[in-house]
Amino acid sequence: MTDPVSRTILLLDIEKYSDRDDVEQAYLRRMLYGITDRVLESAGIDETRRLRADRGDSVMELIDAGASMTALLRALLTEAPVELRAVNRTASKSAQIRLRAVLATGYVAIDELDGWVGSDLNHACRLLDGAVLRTALRERPDDFALCVSESVHHGIVQHDYPGIPRDDFHAVTMSSKNGPLRAWLHGPVPEDAKAAEVADVPDVAEGAEDQPAAPSQPAASSSPASAPASVNFFGGSPSFGGSFVNGDQHGVSGGTVHGDVHLGGSGSGGRGERE
Repeated sequence: MTDPVSRTILLLDIEKYSDRDDVEQAYLRRMLYGITDRVLESAGIDETRRLRADRGDSVMELIDAGASMTALLRALLTEAPVELRAVNRTASKSAQIRLRAVLATGYVAIDELDGWVGSDLNHACRLLDGAVLRTALRERPDDFALCVSESVHHGIVQHDYPGIPRDDFHAVTMSSKNGPLRAWLHGPVPEDAKAAEVADVPDVAEGAEDQPAAPSQPAASSSPASAPASVNFFGGSPSFGGSFVNGDQHGVSGGTVHGDVHLGGSGSGGRGERE
């Protein structure tokens, strides 16, 4: 695997792609590639400065970090809607193309199978799938919805460069299996965005259904090594992180420790005998 390299990450996804038949999907893919190429070229980013991964109904672009982020964001705000209108103007109703987009930055490595690896890339993909962005696109008539990561907002948007109005971006929080993700949505935030995000959160945390319920009073034979430091979980005076466990202690393997045992602190502190 290569060393991680700083990249600009651009993701574009077709709305309701799976609802179309094979012929329409092939057409939509050609349109997506053409729109992406023309937008990037208008920002001065040619094929020598980017890598593309095909995801069927979406494309992922890794762009040289030296390319102008300002020019790219400006092109997404101005050129992308123009390109979409031009394509959809002559397309049938069933072949209309509407896009969600995410612009982010981060470190990405490439493995020996040409796969892309990086938590920043994972973060961007979760923004693309977020309910807020999906809802925003459904409510908009212009066929395009864009959100940017915190890093893009901090580095570019908040400085109010020409063609990138700072006040047009609004902070949103999207839920994910790894917790809430903050981003900045271009254009109005959907009225039901909060409800959509609540509905997007699973009722049970991933893997929680496989965990046994915690007993109200753990037995004295519970392994003290599993307790966090400075937590008293026996219901009495014993604690961990420097205090003593007083009296005879019976281990889960059948042994018994007689006397006081010191767990943690500056010394070993063992003052009992183990059977």
